[in-house]
Amino acid sequence: MSHKAGFVSLIGKPNAGKSTLMNALVGEKMSIVTSKAQTTRHRILGIVNEPEYQIIFSDTPGVIKPHYGLQESMMSFVNGSLVDADLILFVTDINERYDENDVLERLQKTASPVAVIINKIDKSDEEKVKEKISYWQETLNPEAIFAVSALHEHNVAAVMQFILDRLPEHPAYYDKDTLTDRTERFFVSEMVREKIFKLYDKEIPYSTEVIVTSFKEEGKLIRIAAEIIVERDSQKNILIGKSGEMIKKVGTYARQDIEEFLQKKVFLELFVKVIADWRNRKNYLKTFGYEN
Repeated sequence: MSHKAGFVSLIGKPNAGKSTLMNALVGEKMSIVTSKAQTTRHRILGIVNEPEYQIIFSDTPGVIKPHYGLQESMMSFVNGSLVDADLILFVTDINERYDENDVLERLQKTASPVAVIINKIDKSDEEKVKEKISYWQETLNPEAIFAVSALHEHNVAAVMQFILDRLPEHPAYYDKDTLTDRTERFFVSEMVREKIFKLYDKEIPYSTEVIVTSFKEEGKLIRIAAEIIVERDSQKNILIGKSGEMIKKVGTYARQDIEEFLQKKVFLELFVKVIADWRNRKNYLKTFGYEN
């Protein structure tokens, strides 16, 4: 019996709902989802395994014009995912305007089949959806266009079928019990970062990085220590909050998610450390996994 396997890249602007769609397609929470733009910073693989096929989904940071070192690294992840994609899902929000051509240029140059996914149609009406479909048909002339609501999993099955129909014949790239290319430590750091995005405003989420410094299994308990990196002392004070109240909140919410994810009791310790301008410093970006 023949076997299919291939890489499917999800790209789009920040806040188009790529991560929600990826989680719906994979059937697991692989990417953190918040209402703030630029939540995804890395390229995260989510792998769907069935006896007759393997789909490697690739969630990438939202496409932006980079303003500092971290964002440049984020955009290099996007470019990398386009190079090895067998299929590209271009995810766009129903209410999104496409004024700049950076994303469109990349899509017009690719040899891989492109499907446009018009997401968040639950926030719109039929007329607007039809309008968007004809706009994308004219602008990109993709292989297919799907109007979906990733949040409510509306029409996600049709997207999955499109992928399966076009998946190349190939042996599995990863062992069949592999769900992702990322470690447990990576997901723990992402869960802490997700809580920071949800609990803080303004520049705090964008100025923080989370590094798991210790991960020890002791019988039924896992002891985890993580450092939250910020750029300024004032950010450190906001992050910790009055009498440590805010950092306690982050720890409590993150620990609940981590316990559910690891299926074990977790003892989580959080520390805050200041590294001035880390988002522009190549050595720190490399240490934190943002390779160019």
